[in-house]
Amino acid sequence: KPDRLRVLEAIQPAVESLPQLAPHFAVAMDDLAALDKQVLVERHLISREHAAKGAGSGLVVNQEESLCVMINEEDHLRMQAIRPGLQIKACWQSIDAVDSALESKLDFAFTPELGYLTACPTNLGTGIRVSAMLHLPGLVLAEEITRIINAANKLNFAVRGLYGEGTEALGNVFQVSNQMTLGESEAQIIERIGKALSQIIEEEENSRALLLEKKPNTVFNHIGRAYGILANAHTISSKETMNLLSLMRLGVDLGMFPSVDRSLTDELFLLTQPAHLQRQHTEKLGAEERDTLRSDMLRERLRTVPRPQPPK
Repeated sequence: KPDRLRVLEAIQPAVESLPQLAPHFAVAMDDLAALDKQVLVERHLISREHAAKGAGSGLVVNQEESLCVMINEEDHLRMQAIRPGLQIKACWQSIDAVDSALESKLDFAFTPELGYLTACPTNLGTGIRVSAMLHLPGLVLAEEITRIINAANKLNFAVRGLYGEGTEALGNVFQVSNQMTLGESEAQIIERIGKALSQIIEEEENSRALLLEKKPNTVFNHIGRAYGILANAHTISSKETMNLLSLMRLGVDLGMFPSVDRSLTDELFLLTQPAHLQRQHTEKLGAEERDTLRSDMLRERLRTVPRPQPPK
């Protein structure tokens, strides 16, 4: 039997027995269709690397999709907690409970000098990776984003696109995470990244305020055009949709759409992704058909949303 299968057979039952994950959904990666894997990637429940894995890889996800465990991704075990907002401590507490419960059932490779011994050297030590998805349209519009990324890199934080390493920051969404897991305690890593994230958020808020003060018409023009295309287009790609929804979300934050809250733009951000769109239709869609159906959905959902109001 290949090692990967032996590892999966040892780990999966232990993970499935955890009360922290109940009720859950569990599956072997080779039992999933390519479309289902892509839906999971779009929901940030598995990495693109895990989606490419076949026999010997598995997944366990709780019902709320706030906790998931990937088996045989780049390491034997990858546990993930997801929360909205900047709830780093809440994420850490829930993952710590899962980790402690698993430690009583499985024999983790650990040494007092180095910490957890992982297959991927960048995970060696605490094995903790803290990531936040930040929507930063203000910094992008103000052309300040490169400065922020360079400053974060100097502090040993990685800044990536929407789906992690090697991906584009579609919809002005950036993923910021710690790069090293060795030489600092879990609490130190959490505190350091928490401070860095707060600084980036403050920079974004300052950029928005400055844009509104200095270039209110330019901002309103960007947001008005975005709304105009989203609410009226008859064919639109997922990339254009995400970038325009990003501007509309900025408009919501700036009070230009008084009857709308972020939940609408966030939901559309997800539902207009290629795999989510395909999932709603039984027949296989080509790119052009997807672009037409995407625009149909957007026109329908934005039909009752009034035009944006100029910034006050």
